[in-house]
Amino acid sequence: MSGDALLRATRASRAFGEVTAVDDVTMDVGAGEVVGLLGANGAGKTTLIRLLLGLIPVTGGDVELLGGPPDRERRSRLGYVPQGLGLYGDLTVAENLAFSAQAYAVAPPDLPVALQGSASVLVRDLSLGLQRQVAFLAALAHRPQVLVLDEPTSGVDPLARAALWDTIRDQADSGTGVLVTTHNMQEAAQCDRLLLMSRARLVAQGSESDIIGGTTAAAVRTDDWAAAFAALNAAGEPVMLSGRDVRVADSDPDHLRDVLSAAGIGAEVVAVPATIEERMMVLAREAPEATA
Repeated sequence: MSGDALLRATRASRAFGEVTAVDDVTMDVGAGEVVGLLGANGAGKTTLIRLLLGLIPVTGGDVELLGGPPDRERRSRLGYVPQGLGLYGDLTVAENLAFSAQAYAVAPPDLPVALQGSASVLVRDLSLGLQRQVAFLAALAHRPQVLVLDEPTSGVDPLARAALWDTIRDQADSGTGVLVTTHNMQEAAQCDRLLLMSRARLVAQGSESDIIGGTTAAAVRTDDWAAAFAALNAAGEPVMLSGRDVRVADSDPDHLRDVLSAAGIGAEVVAVPATIEERMMVLAREAPEATA
């Protein structure tokens, strides 16, 4: 890991009673890079973020924010957009931004064109896309050194998503370190590095090509794709749908042909490069259960 990491976890763990939400995770985020944190719901992503920000303590290992413990002074130099956005629905856009700016002792940010007619509108009455723009403005007003975004584009339309990602890249280009969680594989491709969590553990990290490595997949092409999916799923194969193509990650095409033939299904089965989503499925299946 880099010596000048802005965010760092070293063998960090967090247990809630008998449930381990984060198990022995080591990772970092450097200045000027966008690091994507991927994993299924319940993998431990949000808990890891809360540990890194000092919102909850670790039960094992260590975390650092800007070179030290995540105390109040260091947290004043980060921007955070949680899943719930962190806005007050019964305050207006202007009131939300003024409140946030006052907490950081800075001037409220200027409104972009999309929000200039909404300064006096209650946040709860805005569309989700505009609410997310307000949350970004609040998080960036004090020019943070670190930006942490938990599912920042969930539920917004493609144009709004693209605009928010322009903002993320602009922040990284200015030297800010960005940690972002996402379920969108197109967004994951825009990250400089990826961290993949499964069952509370970090199971892979690196570029998209690093994580996929030599993993391949098989594409199953048949008019009876629903029956093919059902037969392969019943056989325990890691099966996915891509359009009307049934895809199976890290499996022998000859074996798949045998399974389909036994089920009376005619199909063409060809080997293809795996996607990051398919590699994630394989790693998730291989990941051991978290320790208590």
